[in-house]
Formats: sequence, structure tokens, C-alpha cells
Amino acid sequence: MPARGRITSTTAPTTRDAFWAESPGAVLARLDTRATGLTAEQAAGILAARKLRRHHRHGLASWQRLLLSQFSSPIMLILIVATIISMLVGDLTDGSIIIAIILASGLLGFFQEYRANNDVAALLKRVEVTVPVLRDGAETTAPVAEIVPGDVVLLRAGGVVPADCRLLESENLLVDESTLTGESYPAEKDADLPADPSATLAERRNSVFLGTHVTSGTARAVAVRTGRDTEFGAVSSELEKKRVTTAFTRGTTRFGELLIWVMVVLTAFIFIVNALFGRPLIEALLFSLALAVGLSPQMLPAIVSVSLSTGARRMAKQQVIVKRLDAIEDLGALTVLCTDKTGTLTAGSVRLDEALDLDGRESAEVLRLASCNAALQEGFPNPLDLAILARAEPPAGLTALDELPYDFSRRRLSVVVRVDGAPTLIAKGAFEGMLEICDHAVVDGAVVPLDAVRSGVVDRYERLSARGRRVLAVATRTLADPIPALTPADETGMTLVGILAFDDPAKADVADSLSALERLGVSVRLITGDNRLAAAAIATSVGLDAAHVLTGRQIDAMDDAALAAGVAGVGVFAEIEPVQKRRIVSALRANGETVGFLGDGINDAPALQAADVGISVDTAVDVAKQAASVVLLAKSLAVIVDGITLGRATFANTLKYVRVTTSANFGNMLSMAIASLFLTFLPLLPRQILLLNFLSDIPATTIAGDRVDPERVQAPGRWDLRGIRDFMITFGLVSTVFDLLTFAVLLWVFRVDDTTFRSSWFIESTLTELVVLLSLRTGRPILRSRPAAALLWSSMAVAVVTLALPYFPPLATPLGLDAVPLPILGSLFALTGLYLAANELLKRRFLGDRPARLLRTA
Repeated sequence: MPARGRITSTTAPTTRDAFWAESPGAVLARLDTRATGLTAEQAAGILAARKLRRHHRHGLASWQRLLLSQFSSPIMLILIVATIISMLVGDLTDGSIIIAIILASGLLGFFQEYRANNDVAALLKRVEVTVPVLRDGAETTAPVAEIVPGDVVLLRAGGVVPADCRLLESENLLVDESTLTGESYPAEKDADLPADPSATLAERRNSVFLGTHVTSGTARAVAVRTGRDTEFGAVSSELEKKRVTTAFTRGTTRFGELLIWVMVVLTAFIFIVNALFGRPLIEALLFSLALAVGLSPQMLPAIVSVSLSTGARRMAKQQVIVKRLDAIEDLGALTVLCTDKTGTLTAGSVRLDEALDLDGRESAEVLRLASCNAALQEGFPNPLDLAILARAEPPAGLTALDELPYDFSRRRLSVVVRVDGAPTLIAKGAFEGMLEICDHAVVDGAVVPLDAVRSGVVDRYERLSARGRRVLAVATRTLADPIPALTPADETGMTLVGILAFDDPAKADVADSLSALERLGVSVRLITGDNRLAAAAIATSVGLDAAHVLTGRQIDAMDDAALAAGVAGVGVFAEIEPVQKRRIVSALRANGETVGFLGDGINDAPALQAADVGISVDTAVDVAKQAASVVLLAKSLAVIVDGITLGRATFANTLKYVRVTTSANFGNMLSMAIASLFLTFLPLLPRQILLLNFLSDIPATTIAGDRVDPERVQAPGRWDLRGIRDFMITFGLVSTVFDLLTFAVLLWVFRVDDTTFRSSWFIESTLTELVVLLSLRTGRPILRSRPAAALLWSSMAVAVVTLALPYFPPLATPLGLDAVPLPILGSLFALTGLYLAANELLKRRFLGDRPARLLRTA
């Protein structure tokens, strides 16, 4: 299965601005830049011009588009048009009030979404990916989005390519172009190689492209194309089509479709009934449309934005930065977490424990060779090399004559240095792979055939690995002088000289974090490049199930279907290569798991992209941080536990609004439909319906910060449309029953007129919506789950305003309300109390003993 969003066909040849066919000097001249880069003033001018062009292209600023979107739904537009028509035919006051309420409702939604967007933008600034760039002739850093044509960027292992660039100079440069070409192995790049104008992307070896990243080597390159003008931008529409939509997005869409069907049927019914009863068409249309607006939770986009941004802010306080908001739901829905070992299960402080010769003795010579290899390589610095150099520095004056950078297929690093005047290849890498390229070994100072000592060397390797040590081997080979260009073919016929054992002890608190994840229903799988013995030892030491270990070689022997069947009971994956990490993640997802992948290295990028939630750390290489949708400010399973808990709480609060609003609005609309059959007047005027909806939405906007009962976060949260539909119908019918009971009391007991009827039902409808919000926000008895202060106080404020409105003539008269006699008001309070009791009894079936009842997979 390809990684999410990957283009698996080679980009078609094009001669559009074929900069790869030009010399570096020609490209620099055409872009009016220098090999030392642009000045800061030039870059700022180009950025300003880009923003101006974007403004002209879109016509409106982002906040203006957001504001217009609050009023752009078809129902809202029809209501506005119908209201304007009503005003033109003479009902100016009524129409003006409706427009004012619509405007207030839209501004409330706009304010909430605008603030949420700003909050998220501020959080993203904390983890934005920057690249080294030359400005004013000096190295500085700039966000990827601020790289402009003419910028000279510096490329290093682990860094992202920020634009389509012509290489100016390069050294041992390997670039992963799989996002564009589908090729799993890194492409070799060389600034001096020529290319034809019609060359395919894979053939443009003197250029690098946006959307790719450096796996090893260094380079200096000039940015030629940025943004949508790049090769990556040209296929962005295809990428968008291929992008996997999240469960949250799918659930929101299907929920909207459900509401549209209910709304269309009831709105049409009410309009037809009112028209048949001879009521004015405009009045009947406004009434029906106001009801439609009342049923549709038009605040849902704002509530979702506020809930997610509130969740993002809370997560940031727990050192979790969410780059993609809908990843909050996916984080809360995790069932499997795949993680590496270093810094997550272990302390991350790698130490070279032993440098041994093949007799098992500490060896200064093995340590010296290892330090030469570690110090003279020019690739990406790694913890193992740093641990070696912490023990010993190489002899002074040594320089590397050539290098074969580390890659994840060879799993070794080789450098050539002069030892006693002769060019010597020193290789260091994974033990088993190193044995394959050696045919001799040094034992007791003598060179012997490797087969003569193989069993003893392997036995020592296995004993060290079983103690949780990571074991590398060191080998040498003398080369002819002068040496030709070094290739992997030179890594043969080598002599094994020693082994290195590294120690990285388990974290003290990791067992507690693993237990917490288990309680949350999240299983942890260890995926590591370490050998199977060391991986199993570490897993066992922290309490992970290491009974079944699957190795990279075993995975290579399986097709995708076999792998999906084979990963279910596996807790440890060892000796794994990058492409295999992606296959493991894809296999788990194929089994219906929601998968999170935690990684921070160059080799983790494919798996981060393939996972439902890619999780990296702020100190990760740029490509890992860019591929992730969640970035941790501290690499710790405890932080992930907090993130999952907060993700589930955020989703639970979103569902509170959905459940309460749909059930209450459905009940009110059904009551209106029934009332239309026997009342000789409209049960509520259009402006009263819209005002009721606006007032009830005010406390709903605070629900994002509501407290969540602990049992609500014990299971993953998912959309369940069947459960929501059943909830809406059940509690909507309860609302309708009490509405009809209210009608009977008002008409048959108190025999009220139409104005008093509307005033009374306006009060009762608002109070019941507030009561049901406080009741159905929790599965516990209402007095055993304290709501957040903002929700409680805003609900009380709206209740006070609702009760006061009919008694304040300057506002009541334009709204069509009148003072309600105290006996009737007392009856309304009693009915509201009975309604609360009915909801408290009924909600136990839906929310009481089964906290995940409404959180199943849709």
C-alpha cells in the first residue's frame, strides 16, 4: 500500500523553464542572485510581492472569507432573500429584526472560528520547519514558506528540500524522491552532471525538488521555483484526491447529510401544511426556513473549530503541538502506537559500553578505528557516533580521502583514511551485515579466516544482544593507491577487527506509561532497526510482549495480505528498514486499527506519512517533523498518554454539542410540525425561532472547555451515526412530548391568546434547551458531574435574559413577546423540572453504563 498522498508514477517530461539544463552560473544570472544568496531586503521584497499577488488572486483576505462563510449556507441565503422580500412588501420591522438576529448569530460564529484559527496559527509557529539559507552572504534560517526564487539554500542530511532547486555544488548527496517518483531508494545527485531539457524528473540528477528530503551528504542549491510553481505543486490536486480523509471529517460529512434529509422532509411538510391552511406564503416560507435554520446546527463549524483549538491549546500545555487539527480526533481514537526505542522506551543517552576485540577484551585499536570512522564521516550526526567520540577522539591530522555514507539498505558507514601511509577503508555497521562483507578476522593479533572464529564471534554478539546492548562491528581493508572513486562494491573481502556494544537503559517511568496506555486500550508495538535479541531484551525489560518478534527479512518474504495477517499478535519488529516500517503501519491499518507512529529520524518519514497519526518530536530531523501531524516538545510516552486523553476529551465535548443540539432542535421542529396541524396561528414567529436558536447557541460555544467525566476517555472516540440518530430521535421525542404537554396546559388550562402562547413557549423552549444541555453533557446524574464554570454561568445568564425579555416592553414588543402571568410561569418551571427528570432517567440507557455507546465506529 503506498504511503498516504504519494505519487507513484514518474513525473512526465516537461521543458517548462528547464533550469536543470542550464549551468549554475546561467541560473544565478537569470534569477538576479549570487552564489552567496539574496540580501535580506531582496528576499523581503519578493515575499511582499508574492503576498500582493495572492491577495489579487483571491480578492478577499482570509478573515473576510471566513466572515462570508457564516452566511453562505443555502438555507441561510434563502432565508435572507425571503426576509428581504418580506421587507419590500411592507413588513419592515419584522424583517429588520430577523436580519439583526442572523447577523448576530453569524458574528458569534465568526468570532469563535477567527479566534480559534489565530490560536492554532500561534501554536504552529512553535514547530514550523525552517531551512538554512544564505542571506546577506551569511547563513541564517527561514521557514520553508518564506523561501523565494533566488535564495541559496544549504542542504544537509535530514533536511527538507524547500523548493525546486538547481544544485550549485554537492558532496555525496542522496535525496529521497519517493513522494514524486515512487522510487523507494534515494537518488544520487551531483551538481556537475548535465541534463537534457526533456529529461524526466528522475533523470534530473543536478537538481532537487520540493517535497523531497536529503538522506545523506551536503549541497548548496539555488531556489528556482517555489509553492504552486514547483513539480510538487503541479501534482498537488492529485495529492489532494489521494489524501486519506480522517474519521472525524468523514463523520462530520455523514452527520451533515443525515441532518439535511431530516430538515428537508420536515421543512417541506410544515410549509405545505401552512400553505394549505391559507396562511400568507411569505409568512409560511419564513416560518419554515427559520425552523430549518433552527434544526441545522449552524454553529457546528464554529463549535468544532473552538473544540479543536481549545484541545490544541490544552495539549500545548502538556507539551503536545498539533499541526493538523483533525488529528486530535485521530489521536484520541488510537488503538495501536508504533514507536522506536531510543528516547522513548530508553533514556536516549546512548553510551559506548565496550569496544572489544574478537577475543572479548577491551581494545584501544578497535576504539581508535571506530573513532576515525565516526569523526571523519560528513553525514548526519547520530547518537552512536557521538557516543564513540565521547570515549575517544581520532589521531590528530587524519583526513577522510573518501566516504560511503550510511544508508538503510547497507546499514553501514565507510570512510577511507591513511593508516601507516596506506589508504585504508574503515567500515562500521550492523553486525550481521558486516559479517557478510568480511572473509577474515583479527584474533590474537593474527589475521585468520573468518569461518575459523565465526561461531565464537556470533556467540559473543548474541550474549551482548540478549543483555539489551546494541552491537556494531568494525572491519578494515587496505586499498590500492591511488584509490578509485569509492563504491559499495569496495565493501567486500574485509577483515573483521572488533565489536562495539552500546548501552541505552530503559526509562524509569516507561512501565507506568505503558500501563496507562493499556488502560486506554492502546497497544504499543516496538519497531526498531536493532537486532531481534536486543529488541526483545529491551521490550521485556519495560513490560512489552516480546513473545513474538518479526524481523525485516521475514517481512520481505511476505506479501501485503500475509503481512496484515501476521502483524496482529506481534509486539516487537526488529532489524527493520524504512520501507518496512511503512508496510507494518499499513498492515495494521488494513486490520482496522487506528495507528500512531512515533519517530524522529530520516528513516521514519515514510511511516509517519502512512500512519493515521504521525508523531514526532521538536528535536527531530526536519523531514520527520514536517511529515508528522503531532509534534512532542518532549519525547516521552507519558506525553503521548496526555495527548490521547486530551484528544478523547476534545472529541467527547464536540459530541456533547452534536447530541444535545440535534435532539433538542429535532424535538422542537417536530413539535412545530404537529402544532401546525391544529393551531390557527403560528406557534412561534420566525424572529422568535431565530432568537431562541441564537440564545441557546451562546452557552454551546463554551462547551469546548467543559469538564469530561473520566470514563469518557477510557475508550477511543469515533463517530457513530446510528447511535446519534437513535439519540436524536429518542430524546427529540421526549422533548416533543413535553412540548405537547405544554401546549395542552396553555390552551386547555389557561386558555391563552396567541401572543401569550408564543411568549410562554419561547421561555419554556429556551429553558428546556439549557436544562438538557446540562443534563446530557454527562452520563452521570446531573449533580455528580460539575460543568465548567463558563458553561454554567453562560447558561444561567441566558436563562435570566430569556425570563426577563417578555417583561421588558422596548424589546418584547418588536419581538412579539408579552409578559407571562405568574401562574403560567410557575407551570412552565414545573414542566421543565419534569422534563429534566425524564431526561435523567432515560439517559442512563445511552450514556450511563456504557461510556463508548455513542463512540463506536460509524
